[in-house]
Amino acid sequence: MDALRVVPAAEPAGSGVPAVELFGSFLLGGGEFALPALSIREVVNFPERITSVPLAPSYLEGMFTLRGSVIPVVNLGRLFDPAAPAAEASNKIAIIDHGEMQVGLLVHATGEILRVRPEQRSRLRYAEGSTQGVVAGTILLDEGRRLIQVLDIERLVRIENVPQVQSMRANGAETRRQLRVVGARRHAISFHAAGARFAMEMTAIQEIVRVPELAESVLAGPLCLGRMHFRGLQVPVVDFAALAGGQRAQERGEQRILVAHIGEATIGFLVDQVESILHFTSDEVLPIPLLSKARSEMFAGCVARAGEQDVILLAHEGIFSHSEIGALDLGHRQLYPAQAEAAAQQRTGRKVYLSFRVGELYALELKQVREIIDHAGDISHPPGMPDCLCGVLNLRQQLISLVDVRRLYGMDAASEDVGKVLVIEREEGRYGLVVDAVADIVTVDDGKRLAAPSLMKRQEEVQGLSAESHEVLELPQADGGTLSVCLLDLERVMRRILHVA
Repeated sequence: MDALRVVPAAEPAGSGVPAVELFGSFLLGGGEFALPALSIREVVNFPERITSVPLAPSYLEGMFTLRGSVIPVVNLGRLFDPAAPAAEASNKIAIIDHGEMQVGLLVHATGEILRVRPEQRSRLRYAEGSTQGVVAGTILLDEGRRLIQVLDIERLVRIENVPQVQSMRANGAETRRQLRVVGARRHAISFHAAGARFAMEMTAIQEIVRVPELAESVLAGPLCLGRMHFRGLQVPVVDFAALAGGQRAQERGEQRILVAHIGEATIGFLVDQVESILHFTSDEVLPIPLLSKARSEMFAGCVARAGEQDVILLAHEGIFSHSEIGALDLGHRQLYPAQAEAAAQQRTGRKVYLSFRVGELYALELKQVREIIDHAGDISHPPGMPDCLCGVLNLRQQLISLVDVRRLYGMDAASEDVGKVLVIEREEGRYGLVVDAVADIVTVDDGKRLAAPSLMKRQEEVQGLSAESHEVLELPQADGGTLSVCLLDLERVMRRILHVA
């Protein structure tokens, strides 16, 4: 039996008057294609920003946001021929709206609206059990000189590994419901890997550490790079880029390991660069395309903001299957049971701290910082401001007073006009503390938080930012040692700012 046959289009029953169908045509390479006109919501220019989709096949170019919806973009050329070229800025995207599903089709140019009579149409009938393609039939115009291929809208929105937006909307709604139960405001750590920007909620992250020398592991595989000694525990280290379907990370200075709790397991994720704290609300979490079936549960949604790269929010509990967790974490515990038991006893009484530089290294409890941003953007300089206030930043329609910490404490100006801003929220407003750089985010036992020496408590003997500290924090180092830094009393810093302002 043939795989498919061409059959004439059936004429409508009833009045005997042939029904005219409307199609929208478009060009792709040297071919002309068509879709039912009512299924084409609109045609837009290729977006300035398109986010690559982890674990996606070659014909899924990526995704972009359009008026509050995440639209996956299918490269039709690559669907027909995997060797077809990638998207170009001159391409157009036809937004297909079918039921509750939306998909963007990458086309080279739009055509026209066609009025097609039944005798001008034919349909392809696929043999039972054969692999059905996305071409549903043809349209013959100009006395057969013009042939247009009609695409099957049902197949386009349900093709394997192409987004099932309908099901993800349901998942996204459940995710938003859960966020509202806990509270509208959530925090995550954003990072770069596999050419994209991801975020993992801070509740899952135990610590962020520099990359130590990894030991070989008998459980090493395509994902596991090895193991590292962490708080008395042998922790498997996973290359997040490989996990997300990209190329393995290259060694460089910005790499970090995110130590996370996945259920009862402790696992380290090697990422290219830790970016900052991401603050988001439930309404900002948009459903994203359903990806590879193997890891579809690891993605909670997408946080998209104007002028910023989209962030793929991870559902940490769904990153691994139960069998993978067993192989990665429980396998190491069985190999090193004594160390695992000792580490479990040390997990109580810990807090997460942010270390940063203003000349010297200082620390704050991470929960005191709303988010971390670059010292850039829409900064205005109203006249008459105190010297320590270096401008007002418009951050997502909210004004933040920027405070130069160096000027506030009479320190020399930084050698370069760059830095990071620690956003602090108070009832009277929001303030941005401009610091030289952010160093690390680390979890420290309460026993490593010590009272400052008596000389540090005598304000007349202490100058500069260190005067706002009455405790010392011992930060762990990659070589196994510790570094003592001043733990700032943020309330005292804020009182000084309000007094000056």
